[in-house]
Amino acid sequence: MNLSQTKPHYEILDGLRGIAAIMVLGIHTLEAYFVTDTVNGKYDQLLNHAYLAVDFFFVLSGFVIGYAYDDRWGKMSIGAFLKRRIFRLHPMVVFGTALGVVMFYLGAGEVYPLIKDTPLWRVLLYAVLGLLMIPTPPSVDIRGWKEMYTLDAPIWTLAFEYFANLLYALVIRRFSKTVLSVLVCVAACATLHLALTQGDVNGGWTMDAHHLHVGFTRLIFPFFAGLLLYRLGKVIRVERSFLWCSLLLVAVLAAPRIGGPGSDWMNGVYEAAVILVVFPLIVVMGAGGKVNGKPASRLCKLLGDMSYPIYLVNYPLCYAHTAWVAKTGGTLAEGAWVAAGVFVTVLLIAYLAMQLYDIPVRKWLRKKM
Repeated sequence: MNLSQTKPHYEILDGLRGIAAIMVLGIHTLEAYFVTDTVNGKYDQLLNHAYLAVDFFFVLSGFVIGYAYDDRWGKMSIGAFLKRRIFRLHPMVVFGTALGVVMFYLGAGEVYPLIKDTPLWRVLLYAVLGLLMIPTPPSVDIRGWKEMYTLDAPIWTLAFEYFANLLYALVIRRFSKTVLSVLVCVAACATLHLALTQGDVNGGWTMDAHHLHVGFTRLIFPFFAGLLLYRLGKVIRVERSFLWCSLLLVAVLAAPRIGGPGSDWMNGVYEAAVILVVFPLIVVMGAGGKVNGKPASRLCKLLGDMSYPIYLVNYPLCYAHTAWVAKTGGTLAEGAWVAAGVFVTVLLIAYLAMQLYDIPVRKWLRKKM
């Protein structure tokens, strides 16, 4: 097998990844109008469950890792695998971190005093730490949001992704289907416990015991359930699967929060059901479907190619947007034009980053490899 050759993609899964990324952009744009109310904000915000796209990404990653690498270990070393993963993931980490540096001081002043008082050398130091995937604890926070990657918060999911890739390469690739099934069942119980006790699975971006527990719980079941789905080889074939999978994905991510204060367990049941049942169902439906026609194929490819840039570009701009909302006290109705502008700007930057940076850099790295 020539490892320089790439396998064909699951087009529908590529498209679904893009739709999930757009939903993430949506919630990050809209939550600026709700996060100031720390008590009730989580009950009121629109696209309330769009953060579950992270868990969906993990299912997709596990499935794709199994598809791309399970049959290559006879001719590929662990080092070669890790190099390929770094070449795939890290160029946009560099871009997102650089954008985070550029955007850091925008919207500072009286809104976020920590930003105003942070010297440039410290921002650059945190950029280096971010590029090396070294998280920072809340005790040395420079923004006030307690994020382990303060220049581009979504990088926290990449840190967990790297951990899952390493765990797969070192140990879990050797697991039989039975052993992997046991791991996935145990992880499912942990997911259910977290969802019921916390009322949701939101968290993972802070370097403390609670968030690390949430982050690893959100990682282990989806990622290795995706790997197990690939190894089981069972798919569901339905007509127009991209359409139905897309509608189902948007519906579960856009659903309002279930229950309210005092009945958070109801929302926990919903999120557990989405992660444990609906997301795997969407993946096996998407893997079993076919895209009909070149326009649909091109759309899925575009969505897939843009998904990762959207994910890592959106938050630096959303920092400035949130600061603007906090400073002006504007409502969603008053700031709808600003939110729309942020949304479109992120899509534009992500497209340019994909075309002019991410794809060319990854091609160059593959040639060097």
